[in-house]
Amino acid sequence: MNPTGTQTSMSPCKPYLVRAIHDWIEDNGCTPYLLVDAEFPGVQVPFEYVKDGQIVLNISSGATGALSIGDDSIEFNARFGGSPRHVSVPIAAVLYIYARENGEGMPFAPEPKPDYAQQPSEPELTTIDGSQPDDAPVETVADDSADKSKKSAKVSHLKVIK
Repeated sequence: MNPTGTQTSMSPCKPYLVRAIHDWIEDNGCTPYLLVDAEFPGVQVPFEYVKDGQIVLNISSGATGALSIGDDSIEFNARFGGSPRHVSVPIAAVLYIYARENGEGMPFAPEPKPDYAQQPSEPELTTIDGSQPDDAPVETVADDSADKSKKSAKVSHLKVIK
C-alpha cells in the first residue's frame, strides 16, 4: 500500500538491481560475473560449461558484445572456447551478480520455475554466424579408453634420482 492507502502494482525490482550492481562493479574497475541457474526455462547458454546446474558468466563490457540487461532477460554475444555464441538469460534465472576480484555484489533467492505445458528439455543455442547444426542423428558410443587411462595413470613414469 502507498501512503494514500491504495494498493499499487509495481514492476519487479530485480532487473533494476542487476543493472545498478553491474554498473557499480564496472565503475569501480572490477569484472561483473553473473551466477545463473542453467536449468531455468528459457536459459540459453553453452551447456558444456554448466556445472551442478549453474554457470558463471563474465558480463563485463570487454567480454560481451551487444549486452542488454532488460526487464525480462539479459542478452549478449560472447566467445566460448573461441566460438561466438548468443546468450540469453531470463532475469528470474539470475542467482548472484558479483565482482570477480572481491566477491562484492548481490545474491538473489532462487525463483520458482514456471509451469509450462510444453517445456523443452534444453533450449537450442544458436551460433552468431547463422550456421545450422548438422541434422544427422548422433550415435552414442561407449569409450573404453577412459578406463585404460585411469589404470595407467596410477603408475608414474618418473624416477627418483639420489
